[in-house]
Amino acid sequence: METVQSIKQRFEIIGNDPKLNRAIEKAIQVAPTDISVLVAGESGVGKENIPKIIHALSHRKHGKYIAVNCGAIPEGTIDSELFGHEKGAFTGATNTREGYFEVANGGTIFLDEVGELPLTTQVRLLRILENGEFLKVGSSQVQKTNVRIVAATNVNLFTAIEKGKFREDLYYRLSTVDITLPPLRERKEDIHLLFRKFAADFAHKYKMPPLKLDDNAIQVLQKFRWSGNIRQLRNVAEQISVLETNRDISGATLQSYLPTEVSNLPSVIKDKKAESDFSTERDILYKVLFDMKSDLNDLKKLTLELMKNGVAKAQEINPNLIQKIYGSKENESEISFEEEPRTPVFTNQNSDDDFEENDDNYLFAETIEEEEVLRLEQKEIEMIKKSLEKNKGKRKAAADELGISERTLYRKIKQFDL
Repeated sequence: METVQSIKQRFEIIGNDPKLNRAIEKAIQVAPTDISVLVAGESGVGKENIPKIIHALSHRKHGKYIAVNCGAIPEGTIDSELFGHEKGAFTGATNTREGYFEVANGGTIFLDEVGELPLTTQVRLLRILENGEFLKVGSSQVQKTNVRIVAATNVNLFTAIEKGKFREDLYYRLSTVDITLPPLRERKEDIHLLFRKFAADFAHKYKMPPLKLDDNAIQVLQKFRWSGNIRQLRNVAEQISVLETNRDISGATLQSYLPTEVSNLPSVIKDKKAESDFSTERDILYKVLFDMKSDLNDLKKLTLELMKNGVAKAQEINPNLIQKIYGSKENESEISFEEEPRTPVFTNQNSDDDFEENDDNYLFAETIEEEEVLRLEQKEIEMIKKSLEKNKGKRKAAADELGISERTLYRKIKQFDL
């Protein structure tokens, strides 16, 4: 039986971290069986090595090994890629095509980023795990396949299950055995070993002397968070190998190649507060606008009543409306109207709105309406400007904040020449 150390040498795995060693041990133990394995870990930790180990140590080692990145295949074509399709199954299907599960019959399929699979594809995958059966796209003939499935994910599948994005029954079929790889920040003793390995590889590749880190640089290397894990460490080692003429690397030099690590917590709280303040201000503006519109409608209604019926009749018919516009009853004595308001000429005595447009009273009412429109437009312009400024000119974010479509916002920007 293979040992952990021999597997590390065979697959060029660097490190002596206990969690890493335990993950490799589990892969060695589960390899001779046919049970499904779920590999978990952050992006860049080297999850792709585990299915290779499992396949190489299994009785399927002479069969095909296919690695599929589920997140890189468009949703509309992933069923065709995995299960194949019949000729004429959809537009562009000019020939019958074998899917990965048919091609890899007797071998192993590695489904990377399995959490990105659409729900309909998850149902098809569950059927293969249960009885090895599948249907090609556009076919009604059931086919059988004998494939070992190893899946990997960098997302929390329990959270995806709660959100309805991943099937719980599929999770339990995939995770018969769980193997978790630790992030690089939890393997501090391995970071320098990995850097030296990458530096030696790039020195050979670019025909340069290898890099050498001083004590301060090693401390900087080990204290850094490495959110991109091994992939990020390799990238930094390659940059320094190519760009630095001095092969002795100090802590300050190394630090210049590392991105600044800033906690997101304060900015998130600040952003939420700013968003809350803007939302409150927007609600107040909306209320003011609606109140203004209501007051103007009342004023137009009273004006029309005065023009039709005169002061006495208007006070008799709508005392509440007059009180609402001009104040309480104590102030009614201060309210004054023309003694003999000019009676407008109506084209139809049965209609409230059909009076002659050249009448002065009509023009007065029309002026009020125009002022209302202008005021509303001005407030609208101010709100759009403020939202665009807050979102740094991003129209989609501004449109979401204003509660309108991006197309409507674009039209408003053109209309008001913003």
